[in-house]
Amino acid sequence: MSHEADHTNADTPLDGHALKAKIRTWGAELGFQQVGVADTRLDAAEADLDRWLDEGRHGEMEWMARHGRKRSRPAELVPGTRTVITVRMDYLPASATDPLELARRRDRACISRYALGRDYHKVLRSRLKRLARRIEDEIGPFGYRVFTDSAPVLEKPLAARSGLGWIGKHTNLLNRHAGSWFFLGEIYVDLALPPDAPVTDHCGSCTRCIDVCPTRAITAPYQLDARRCISYLTIELKGAIPVEFREALGNRVYGCDDCQAVCPWNRYAQFSAEDDFRPRNGLDAPSLVELFGWDEATFLERTAGSAIRRIGHERWLRNLAVGLGNAPTSDDVIGALQARADHPSALVREHVAWALARHGTRGPARD
Repeated sequence: MSHEADHTNADTPLDGHALKAKIRTWGAELGFQQVGVADTRLDAAEADLDRWLDEGRHGEMEWMARHGRKRSRPAELVPGTRTVITVRMDYLPASATDPLELARRRDRACISRYALGRDYHKVLRSRLKRLARRIEDEIGPFGYRVFTDSAPVLEKPLAARSGLGWIGKHTNLLNRHAGSWFFLGEIYVDLALPPDAPVTDHCGSCTRCIDVCPTRAITAPYQLDARRCISYLTIELKGAIPVEFREALGNRVYGCDDCQAVCPWNRYAQFSAEDDFRPRNGLDAPSLVELFGWDEATFLERTAGSAIRRIGHERWLRNLAVGLGNAPTSDDVIGALQARADHPSALVREHVAWALARHGTRGPARD
């Protein structure tokens, strides 16, 4: 079935309900706040994905369309898959600044709370493998493969089908008892486990996430245009950030949490107990000027083991230049921008020039 297990017990009788209860216990012992089981029927999600792709709302994320039906049909991605074990893990660090408060401090850099600590891919993948091995210890070899935002997997629809929550109007997964500050992961298995029942939608008439979005990326309830989303613009987009969105970015230099931060259900969110998700290298509320001064070696050193590293130093400077363009005018801000005005990257230079113009100045005169 996969490289992670070459044998299968798919035809061996097992008590699926008893095994599922044990999997929940083992999952809790490994630090997952919830474990569910989903079947592989994603017809509605597949139709939604097709419409979203047809409308071009994925922008430059060509990988969203690259794998055909493998994203919405688990058994085509991993042959032999019969059910999907889903998990969630809280990540909000207790020590981190409230993102809405931080977004108002325009001399500071606002980094999405999920990226303050260790790269979640590594943390969840390791735990999921341990969970799979624990199942193997119990029943013998079986076919499985683990995922966490790392392959063509419809994570949120699978999580919703398994009862972990419902997909809210901002298109994030919501849980009545835990809000939305959590990561998701999956284990595709060739075991016939009984699926859990989905939960009902509890967004009601609330539109706070739609109303707060700085770039109006939530175009209607449950509809997201990634091309307008600050997370897409600062992380996925490789080229220039469209001028029409730069002011709205404010000081958000890596992702955006506004739609989650205003959600009433997040009053029930639990802080993470994971040391790996605590803020590292002073990234909770750092100075824009300080971060903009990092050379590439410093950037690589300070973002080692972090999800932030994936955008690279050039896009890091691009994003920070926009943040500095929106910061209060000061000698430090202008000096930092002017120091990068002749940067080797045309992408960085263009955003620096825009930022300096916002402060009514230009780069330093050259002989």
